[in-house]
Amino acid sequence: MKAVLSNYKQTPRKVRLVADRIRGKGVDEALTELSFMDRKSAAAVRKLLLSAVANAKQSGTAEKSDLMVKEVKVNKGVTFKRFMPVWRGMAHPIHRTRSHIEIVLASKEK
Repeated sequence: MKAVLSNYKQTPRKVRLVADRIRGKGVDEALTELSFMDRKSAAAVRKLLLSAVANAKQSGTAEKSDLMVKEVKVNKGVTFKRFMPVWRGMAHPIHRTRSHIEIVLASKEK
């Protein structure tokens, strides 16, 4: 039971701050924390978590209340390389890094 988001338009370092907050928690608790978090990537991670829950329901393995966030991976994606023109005909590089996010759910141990 997992869901993957490829090429999310934010750096992995910023997305990992959100991912670390939900790792190992129950789905209901993680969704509550993400809805009140004041970060840009919180909305995308919340939507991805809901997608992983829907995948679990579709496969018929577990209910939403029985699931927990087993692991969250945030990896570096494609880097777009751009240049900003500056004085005297020179240019400064700009690197726009994307992220790949993967959420894996597991059923809680009773």
